[in-house]
Amino acid sequence: MITRSDGAPADGAALGAGAAMPSARQGWGAVFALTLCVATLIASEFMPVSLLTPIAADLHLSEGGAGQAISVSGIFAVVTSLLIASATHGIDRRHLLLGLTLLMIVSGLIVAFAPSFAVLMIGRALVGVVIGGFWSMSASTVMRLVREDEVPRALALLNGGNALATTIAAPLGSFLGQYIGWRGAFFSVVPLAVVTLVWLLATLPSMPSDREAGASNILKVLQRPRVPLGIAAVSLLFMGQFALFTYLRPFLETVTQVSVSTLSLILLVMGGAGLLGTSLIGLLLRAWLDSLLIAAPIVLAVLAVALVATGTSPLATAALLAGWGLVGTAAPVAWWTWLSKVLPDDAETGGGLMVGAVQLAITAGAALGGLLYDFGGYQAAFSAGALILCGSALVAYVGQRIAAGASSRRLGVDAETLRA
Repeated sequence: MITRSDGAPADGAALGAGAAMPSARQGWGAVFALTLCVATLIASEFMPVSLLTPIAADLHLSEGGAGQAISVSGIFAVVTSLLIASATHGIDRRHLLLGLTLLMIVSGLIVAFAPSFAVLMIGRALVGVVIGGFWSMSASTVMRLVREDEVPRALALLNGGNALATTIAAPLGSFLGQYIGWRGAFFSVVPLAVVTLVWLLATLPSMPSDREAGASNILKVLQRPRVPLGIAAVSLLFMGQFALFTYLRPFLETVTQVSVSTLSLILLVMGGAGLLGTSLIGLLLRAWLDSLLIAAPIVLAVLAVALVATGTSPLATAALLAGWGLVGTAAPVAWWTWLSKVLPDDAETGGGLMVGAVQLAITAGAALGGLLYDFGGYQAAFSAGALILCGSALVAYVGQRIAAGASSRRLGVDAETLRA
């Protein structure tokens, strides 16, 4: 049995051939480095949100055209997430992660010094490659760095970096853009990426790929008993969330009618609640994972309906959105933990499948929410989001019942075999 240097057992299936678990200190050092990588990456992804106007003016574009800098990264993230596991079999995961971090640095430099829109889009496409590649391997990498019982806490830490960056990226970009321009704002991410690269160099152990040519692909992973319904449930979770979340700003400005400063404060509170949620959920996942996968979308659906009912009250809306941040930011941690439990021997392919499904779900949710918001108002968009979230809970419940039934049948067969 493979063990850590501190004597604790490790899951050999997750390690890869010839690999040994790092020490607890090195493993958690690498997890913290990866968390900084997440924060830097997500900040890079969302930086354009608050800088579209100066980007458009400088490159002689419409704001809609400049907005394509966001969508192109999502497209490349989907494609990369679906292909990277099979395309990079045999490559040490340490080298691959370091290469993706270096690509993030190159992307930041390209965007910051882009002389034209075409060059800007190349830089943003590279960010999409890094996003898809990194998140596809996040669960499998964490499983090779820490003990099995520590995986939920490590995944929560990664998602905490995600929540922090999502909270501060847009306001930070706007603030920096006022003083050093949009190019300077993008360049400010580069030093953080360099620090991340150095930290990963110092802490990431060798992680040889245990994948051989012809190893399992996405279609084979989808044939696993619990996978299709799980991917459907997590897709509905993100689709329902973004049918509402994408249109929070116009909702707060036109329905709740808060000032810009109050709006920023509410969003900051929601982000802070998200950080708290990712910190707390790691304590609950070991005993309550299956329950959380069902309860989280139900709670979000209730909050969405409550926002429709009390959206004109700033205090009530702020409280509800704090709850949304607390639960909504933590829910992906539960699904990444589910992935590590259901696909311990193929977390990379499963991670790529999940990332691709989530990216598509976000796009679909935002598009559907936009149509409903334009033609039926916030009530239609938020109600649809609540309905989709209930669908996520239902699919997760059905998946768990089917899995429980299959487990009972296996136990029955085993008992009959023993009696025979």
